[in-house]
Amino acid sequence: MSDAIPRIILTVTNDLTYDQRMIRISQALCDAGYRVVLVGRERKNSLPLEPQDFRQHRITCYFEKGKLFYLEYNWRLYHYLISQRLNGICAIDLDTIVPVYFASKFLKVPRFFDAHEYFEEVPEVVNRPLIKSIWEKIANWFIPKFDRAYTVCESLADIFQKKYGIPFGVVRNLPFSEVPLPSPPVNEQVVDQIKELAEHKKIILYQGALNEGRGLEATLDAMHYLEDTILLLAGDGDLGSFLHQRVAREYLRKKVIFLGYVTPSTLRAITPFATLGLNLLEPRGKSYYFSLANKTFDYIQAGVPALHPDFPEYRRLMTEFQTGILVERLEGNYLATVIAELLDNAPQYAVLKANCRLAQNKLVWEKEKERLTEIYDGFYKINTNEPLV
Repeated sequence: MSDAIPRIILTVTNDLTYDQRMIRISQALCDAGYRVVLVGRERKNSLPLEPQDFRQHRITCYFEKGKLFYLEYNWRLYHYLISQRLNGICAIDLDTIVPVYFASKFLKVPRFFDAHEYFEEVPEVVNRPLIKSIWEKIANWFIPKFDRAYTVCESLADIFQKKYGIPFGVVRNLPFSEVPLPSPPVNEQVVDQIKELAEHKKIILYQGALNEGRGLEATLDAMHYLEDTILLLAGDGDLGSFLHQRVAREYLRKKVIFLGYVTPSTLRAITPFATLGLNLLEPRGKSYYFSLANKTFDYIQAGVPALHPDFPEYRRLMTEFQTGILVERLEGNYLATVIAELLDNAPQYAVLKANCRLAQNKLVWEKEKERLTEIYDGFYKINTNEPLV
């Protein structure tokens, strides 16, 4: 490829195998003519990377979590970045913004900021004053110095523009309408297991991290009151061991199945077998309150009605498309009642499923990615004399 084509490096702290959003973004920029490198971390149990049209690079750290991990990863990332020939760097969230800023200054290249969430307002941070203060200082100092920025929804874009004084574009985390290639192999054993379950039980699916503020404890409470229903938890996280213990202690093993981490392809294959999807965020911080989670659109694409919190972005989406139910609070009895009434109301449930099908062609990455490429194209076409190929 010609050196006239901009080479962009995108940086995350995640395991690249499971980061569907970054795979979509990297492929979209690659399709638009950029040379893309996606950089993430390598864990001890990381799966081999699937071949992609863009380059992937993993950074291995001695420390796996906590402050020492962030310090080590940022140090290693900075040294990797300054060793590269590139035309721009994108920091995804605040946890890579420091090395990206200093590397971009050293290399004299443009810097982009992609805010997947309101980082200093996530539940893991919002109730820890010192940690929150550190992230706020990092955000206030670095974000205004970036050349371009974008985030996942209108609410966060409005907040960030007012707070940091720079424009923020909106690129929602929408799924593909068709399975992209190449993609990780599907775990047929898991798919067959879920398919068989769906023939006998109603399946409630939660996909995502098993972390604080996701309504998981209230969901377990609700399972005590629901009959002929199985809860599938596809993912893992900080609450994983605690939830396992609760399920065992409360004799819920026949009602709750932990799938652990599954590849995006496997998750896409099992989601259509669900009767109902869950996206039950708690208002523990502004990040959750103003969120627009990718699972929202994954459920729609699979034709699965879902429960969502009555927060601004979900209220806006449900008003327009009516593909799910907004819940007022996260209590076991209340959730069980809402779920039972919906699943027992065949006409209402049929309308929600039909609305999912109607929304599928509108809420897809093939259309949304144009917003992303406009952000990068606009910068390079305005700021360089080299045409994009």
